[in-house]
Amino acid sequence: MKKYVTAFVLVFVLICIFVAFTAFSKDLKIVTYDMKSHKVYSQVKLALITDLHSCYYGENQSEIIDATNIFNPDAVLLGGDIFDDVLDEENAKILVKELAKKYPTYYVSGNHEWWSNKMYDFFDYITSSGCKVLRGNSEYITVGKNKISICGIDDPEVNRYDALYTCWEEQLENLGNGLKADCLNILLSHRPENIDKYAEYDFDIVMSGHAHGGQFRIPFVLNGFCAPGQGFFPEYAGGVYDIEDKKFIVSRGLSDENSRLPRIYNKPELVFVNVNPY
Repeated sequence: MKKYVTAFVLVFVLICIFVAFTAFSKDLKIVTYDMKSHKVYSQVKLALITDLHSCYYGENQSEIIDATNIFNPDAVLLGGDIFDDVLDEENAKILVKELAKKYPTYYVSGNHEWWSNKMYDFFDYITSSGCKVLRGNSEYITVGKNKISICGIDDPEVNRYDALYTCWEEQLENLGNGLKADCLNILLSHRPENIDKYAEYDFDIVMSGHAHGGQFRIPFVLNGFCAPGQGFFPEYAGGVYDIEDKKFIVSRGLSDENSRLPRIYNKPELVFVNVNPY
């Protein structure tokens, strides 16, 4: 009997070690989504990077850069909070500069960047690196025969920190009313909780971050425990959602070092998207 008890305890301890190791893993997770659109004639490849919060991913941010180079996107979308309001900005600067060297790269602001009171310094650096800052405007690119409109709006904190600038609701309205029917229209906006407002317009794909994956997950049971702006059991913690005829993509983001709560079964996430023709 004693040997069975010993064996049970040993197995239990090993299971606990395995669960702890996997639950708190900080390994970078690559997530690839495939979707179809009548507006493209050939594949369009997009990278969505959000909520870095100036965290470190290898020398010269090599983990993110190497993975992105393997995917080789047609455009890189930086969905806010790339910089942090506490951590030093050097890691964020390296990432922006390295990405913009090789890819058309687009950026929208996040709440922590506004909280830093350095937002316009960040805008200056991002622009000088060759990355486009989107603040209620759109950029048009062509990939083969595909026409793509990349639209972006500021985080809602713009209303508080820069009241003289166009508020985020007006930015959204102006963009939504100016969409071109022959373009694949993509909206980049930091906060997923405003999806009902985004869905009022004819964007084909909406991309966000901010939720940090709901911080805690239980695989196959709970997608997220708590997210800013959504509270407990957030509906949009991370993944792809169908909103009417639109695709809504929420990245779990890359924040790790500065999290007040640990990420549990919620690895830092780098999102790649393949948009294929029907």
